[in-house]
Amino acid sequence: MDFTFTEEQQAAAEAARGVFAGVAPDGVPSPALTQGAAVADDLDRDLWNKLAAADLLSLLLDETSGGAGLDAVALCLVLREAGAVLARVPLLENSAAAATVQAYGGPELRAALLARAGRGETVLTVAASGRTGHDAAELAVTARQDDPDGAPANDAGSGGTWVLDGVQTAVPWAYEADHVLVPAHTADGRSVLAVVARGQEGVALAPQFSTTGERLAQLRLESARIPARDVITADGAWDWLRSLLATGTCALALGLGDRVLAMTSDYAGKREQFGHPIASFQAVAVQAADRYIDLRAMEVTLWQAAWRIASGTPGALPASGDVALAKIWASEGVRRIVQTAQHLHGGFGADVDYPLHRYHAWAKHLELSLGPAAAHEEALGDLLAAHPLA
Repeated sequence: MDFTFTEEQQAAAEAARGVFAGVAPDGVPSPALTQGAAVADDLDRDLWNKLAAADLLSLLLDETSGGAGLDAVALCLVLREAGAVLARVPLLENSAAAATVQAYGGPELRAALLARAGRGETVLTVAASGRTGHDAAELAVTARQDDPDGAPANDAGSGGTWVLDGVQTAVPWAYEADHVLVPAHTADGRSVLAVVARGQEGVALAPQFSTTGERLAQLRLESARIPARDVITADGAWDWLRSLLATGTCALALGLGDRVLAMTSDYAGKREQFGHPIASFQAVAVQAADRYIDLRAMEVTLWQAAWRIASGTPGALPASGDVALAKIWASEGVRRIVQTAQHLHGGFGADVDYPLHRYHAWAKHLELSLGPAAAHEEALGDLLAAHPLA
């Protein structure tokens, strides 16, 4: 079997390296220095425009929408580069939301959003944390049809609406996005995805802050009426979007871990104790080697999950087991990597003039976003019990 990336995937990664080359993770102040305020009032618009100009916002879109028609593997290669520089852009959320609309949305919704999202003119994000950050996101919001004609909600010609009520917490980029994809559940237990405009009546935002100091939002829906054309009811849409978001988050964690281990290696090779670089000490070398093993495990499980998502049409192959395994290694691995980096850097690692403290904060945010490894191990065990290996 050939495990090398395709020429198109490698070209996307190379373009991303060029765009992110000038991004400095220590170019914004520490959250501690801003007394709890967000480190930035907006996404990095200059970087966003550069990503759009390099066609990196439309990787997953097909040619009819101005995209490259690539897959989840290509997106994860680009996200890996974004994670390495802590890029303050909704690249993952915008790409995943647009790809879901393309795969599952109706023609009116696709025409309204996709081309503009691929050019960076419309920003999309996703509410995926649920009410508390621990419960299923689709259970945090109820959705009911309000269609006097009884027309199917996803028909392009339907004039009906859906009514949404509930709360989603920790929504990234909610204040900057034009539309938020909100998962919700119906009375009969189905999951739907509503494309909610930020300024729509019945939609309210309240500021929240992540461990990185970035501004998130609590999204409150009170009888928000969503046109039927903006609600995706196709089976599997939310499951596929959730898997793509999780795998993309693993890619961000991998890029962050790569950069942190490189920073640690460079520091340990220069820092001397007793007349020798500390990298030559066995205790230091063993810790660094363990973190390298973590990175390689994070990498191989990431590409397995991304390949599974990219194989065939969305939902054709079950990806939940591979995604769970990637999340286990990413959430545990990125935590161990930054903890070891802080330990080996000593007091220098806590210096706010050195970027390691920002990587530590972002790693904690990614770890919390992915959820605890124990929960994913339990889910993986349930899958193996239901589908025993031959």
